[in-house]
Amino acid sequence: MSPIGADKLRRLLVGLVVVASAAALRADTISQTTAVGKIQVLQRDAIVVKQNSEGLIYKHFDLKERRVVTVTLAEMSLPYHVQTSSDSERQSIVGLWKKFGFVAAVTDLAGATTKVYDAYLDFYPPGGRGSLLESLPPRTSFPLLMGGGAADDVDFERVLRVELNNHHLKLTLREGSAKEGEFLTPTNQPVEVRFLGITDRYDPSSKEVFDFALPLQKIRKIEFEH
Repeated sequence: MSPIGADKLRRLLVGLVVVASAAALRADTISQTTAVGKIQVLQRDAIVVKQNSEGLIYKHFDLKERRVVTVTLAEMSLPYHVQTSSDSERQSIVGLWKKFGFVAAVTDLAGATTKVYDAYLDFYPPGGRGSLLESLPPRTSFPLLMGGGAADDVDFERVLRVELNNHHLKLTLREGSAKEGEFLTPTNQPVEVRFLGITDRYDPSSKEVFDFALPLQKIRKIEFEH
């Protein structure tokens, strides 16, 4: 996956801060007491989904990845503190997350179209059995094996439209050119590639960072909004 450029990351960070400040948006704030008794903020604008004696789990928007991610903090001798937000504040912060991730209209094989925010790809065992393959990190790019054995990894940022036929992809790029080839799975093991993200029905209290998940083989077309 192509890393996001430093300038792009800086612009996104500034934009996120400006929008959040202008709207006075706040979500859960996670902090920890240091060895000298000071309070150190670990994460702002997060949503804590679980907290017990073993630690806590929260989700937040990762600017570098441009998607919502989950973080697990194991309980330590120095305690964690959570300043919890209201349901409406959590809903508002999810609305903010949706402004900074990749947005796409996904059309399935039956012709139904769903608008998906904070979109990304992830990998699962074939047939939808079992949980995601943690050995393969999520990505926001399409790895392609093209004619003549050439390969490319095309970031979502460059893509305007994707037309899919099973494992075959045709990418229309924002610059006007096109790339075509087979999805180059980054493993020799059987795997199911899914397109995931959140929709307007996403529940902020969900432990998942998505409420939309569809295998690429069941998608006819993906149209990105930039």
